[in-house]
Parts: sequence; C-alpha cells; structure tokens
Amino acid sequence: MKASLILCIAASAAMSAQELYQMPAARMETRWASPENPSAERGAGGQANAGRKGRPFIAIPAGGEAVLAEAAGSGTVRRIWLSFGDRSPRNLRGLRLQMYWDGSPHPAVDSPLGDFFSHMMGRMAPFQSALFSSPEGRSFVCHAPMPFRTSMRILVRNETGRELPNLYYDVDYTIGDSHPESVLYFHAWFRQESPTTLQKDYEFLPLVRGRGRFLGVMFGVQADRRKYSFTWWGEGEVKFYLDGDRELPTLVGTGTEDYIGTAWGQGRFDNLYQGCHVADNEKMQYSFYRFHVPDPVWLYQEIRGTIQQIGYLNPRWMGLVHQLGTKLYRAGPGLSGRGPLEEGLFERQDDWSSVAYFYLDRPQNGLPPIPSAEDRIRGLD
Repeated sequence: MKASLILCIAASAAMSAQELYQMPAARMETRWASPENPSAERGAGGQANAGRKGRPFIAIPAGGEAVLAEAAGSGTVRRIWLSFGDRSPRNLRGLRLQMYWDGSPHPAVDSPLGDFFSHMMGRMAPFQSALFSSPEGRSFVCHAPMPFRTSMRILVRNETGRELPNLYYDVDYTIGDSHPESVLYFHAWFRQESPTTLQKDYEFLPLVRGRGRFLGVMFGVQADRRKYSFTWWGEGEVKFYLDGDRELPTLVGTGTEDYIGTAWGQGRFDNLYQGCHVADNEKMQYSFYRFHVPDPVWLYQEIRGTIQQIGYLNPRWMGLVHQLGTKLYRAGPGLSGRGPLEEGLFERQDDWSSVAYFYLDRPQNGLPPIPSAEDRIRGLD
C-alpha cells in the first residue's frame, strides 16, 4: 500500500514536470490584456509614446467601469495582477469586480475588488497562498484557473463616488484551449452581515444548485469589543449542507481556527491552502482562508455553507464583560433561563464578511447581487 502511494506521487510529479516542457496537442496562444494592449491583440502592444511606457495604467471615473479583458472563443484565464495608488478602505470595498463567462448576462464573479483578492475589511496585508497572494501588501494577485468555452469578460466598476486615477493591471490568459465536457466554470460571491444574528449561523454561501466543487472561502471578522471586550470570538463551526441536506449538514467542523488548520486561538500565518494573514488582537480584526485543493468538496445537486458565531468567556474577562452591561447567552438551545454566564461558550454577534469561491457546471449561479457600495463601505472609513 505504501509503495503504491509513493509510485502515485512520483507519477504525478513527473507529469507536472513534463507539462512544463511539452507543447499542447492543440494550438494555444498566450495573451496579456493590459493598459498597453487592452484588446490583447497580436502585435498591437506598447503603441503609446513610441513604445516607451506610454500607457501603464488607466483611470476610471466615479460611476464608470473599465473592461480589463474580453475574448471570444475557448480559453482559460490563468493569472490576474493589479494595483492602484490609493488602497484605502473606500477603494478596496467600493471598487467592484465582475466576471462573465460564455455570454451570460449574470456575473459568475461578483465581489468588492479588495475582498476578492483576500484583502478583507478594507485592509491590505502581505501573504502567500496557492491561489491568491500579495507579496508586500501593495498588490492583488490571483492564480485560480478560470476556463471559458465561447467568451469571457472581466470588468471593474467604480462605485466609490470618486475617480480612480491609476489602475495598473495584467490579465493573462490563453486562447484555443480544448475543454472537455467535465470542465467547470469559476465563481466567486461576496457577502457581509453587520452584525450577525444571535443563534443564526452566518451563511457565506446560500443554496447553489448544480454540479461542481466548492473551492474555498475567505473570511473577514471585526469582533465587537464594545459588547464582548477581548473575549475569544472563534468557537463557531463550519457546516456544509450537500445534495439534499436540510436540518443537519453532512460536513461539520469543530471550530473556526480548527477549520483553517490551527488551534487554541488564531495568530498570523499563511500557508498554501490555509492561513490567517490579519490577526490584530488590539483592533480585534481577523482575515483568514481555507482552500479545499487537496481535500475536495464535491456537489452533485446543491450546496450551502454556514459558520456559527460562538465565543468563549474566560473567567479573567468575566468582570470586564459584566461591567460593559452585555448579557451573554450560553451556546445551545434557547436564549434565556439558564443563569449568568461565568465561563464557557456563548452566542455572539460580530461583523462578518466573506468571499466564497467555487466551480460550477454552468456560467451563472443564481445568487443575488452583492450589497450597495455604501453598505459595503459603512464603518470601514
């Protein structure tokens, strides 16, 4: 058994290495859409200023939009990089990123730009993961592959209420890809709730129907210090309701920090598939992620994803919490009649936001539009 496993790993590594130096069977061409070649046409790049870096960025007026990349035919988006000078909370949340596949009138990706690239709560941080990164906390990078069969369109809407003077970007993709029937479409969807509701699990992915794969989720949490002081907020369990689950989920974890691979609290770290790249214990702000790459979550009919808002009261914080006048409810059925809490698990309300990433067998997901820009920005500035 052990020998077979080693052979499988070796074969997989050899195939990956071979792909680096092997030409594809069908003709595939590389394209870079950037301000220096917006249409990514052959032999049409770098025309401004006699090719001497004449147009490295674009401006987007307030209320305007910019198409970053557009293509017809079959292909795959393979890398997106961008940056801009004013990376304030208003811009991170007010700029809206949308992606459309195969002529669908509804976006498969709909998210504030910052949150899509893992910069939650209007806050930048350097990190490195398998799918997203920001080497020095000043850029936005995505390597999640995004196949399309007949067309793709990626655009940024400026909903900040002010001009964005300098957006630098590269959208790197191939055209001519031969996609088998089993290839799925990339989706991403943003949600926020401020505050969450007592005893009601935060739903980071409402019911989505179809066949596909849940890829991962990025969370942002602003814990409420005014109500709960510095008590621990992250005891809630992640749940996935799959293919007909209703009252009870098939997949359920053991706690928030457990879901991202750590334990007994949550500090700053970033790994390939799990991490917490913002862990600000003074401001009680946290950004963290989990990508299900080596451990796939498949769906054949439908999926829904939630996480509980449950905290832990350590006795050393009990006096201060009671001074704040906050009534704490023990975690469990009902919200009253069990006496004052001195230690243990309790129900919380905090500010939560998220971006869920998944692949689906169709270019639209049926999810509602994301909140307005003012709702997304409120409280961040």
